[in-house]
Amino acid sequence: MKFDPELIWLSSGIVGLLALSSVITFILKRRAGGGASKVVANLDARVKAWWIMVAIFGAALAAGWLGAVVLFGLVSFFALREFITLTPTRAGDHRTLFWAFFVVTPLQYYLVAMEWYGLFTILIPVYAFILVPTRSALAGDSEHFLERTAKIQWALMICVYCISHVPALLTLRIPGYEGQNAKLLFFFVLVVQLSDVLQYVWGKLMGRHAIVPTISPNKTVEGFWGGVLSATAVGTALWWATPFTWWQAGLFSFLLTLMGFFGGLVMSAIKRDRGVKDYGTMIEGHGGVMDRIDSLCFAAPVFFHLVRYCFT
Repeated sequence: MKFDPELIWLSSGIVGLLALSSVITFILKRRAGGGASKVVANLDARVKAWWIMVAIFGAALAAGWLGAVVLFGLVSFFALREFITLTPTRAGDHRTLFWAFFVVTPLQYYLVAMEWYGLFTILIPVYAFILVPTRSALAGDSEHFLERTAKIQWALMICVYCISHVPALLTLRIPGYEGQNAKLLFFFVLVVQLSDVLQYVWGKLMGRHAIVPTISPNKTVEGFWGGVLSATAVGTALWWATPFTWWQAGLFSFLLTLMGFFGGLVMSAIKRDRGVKDYGTMIEGHGGVMDRIDSLCFAAPVFFHLVRYCFT
């Protein structure tokens, strides 16, 4: 995928922001000495993790649309593994899980790569929806059957179906925007993830009133509005990198921040139900893969289909 000047500017801005964050974190650690606070230590781990994730994301974009499909395919695979690990299954589900991991997941991303929109959008909601309970029923184990099959179906929908819409943004044919979809993907990921980060920052600075304390006590009303409005402002300012006008970019950014928040909240509810803090430990400072992409889950399909219906 050929990088145009605007994409290079966007990438440079992210690298510069991370470099500034690293400098600030270094200063905070030096001032705190050996007794660095938990917040500073957490911030340091998050910044280091972001360097790694940005490098991987940049490499995938540099490799072209196929690189992005492979990257998010692997992300889905590891997220699915984390999700299933939190929701124990029985021996009767093992062959169903084989189909989920090694047939449905790669097939979903193959359809994205082939730009087969008609089948890509119904493979999991229709065919996998039927396959999962059928294959589990054939194993002859009826104990907690509905609960077990629902968990696997949910895992496929969240970890594979929803996330596969992220690289699918590269397949959209938008008049006057040909060959520039990498910037649209960049815009999407930046706004959603920036909203997540800024909600954390604003929450630490001004947070007083928890939104849903029983599910996510760290998510506050002040942090929510601070992050949503800040990320929306950034997204609006980046309208020039999208096929949208400034006000359309603002509306999309606001919608993305809301959907990202809802996705993160729902994924937190699942963690609380399972009695864990994180989905995994794969990414230092961020928990597991699912902890990092939770805000993308709900935002990706909504953004993809709205852009497709309104601009293609």
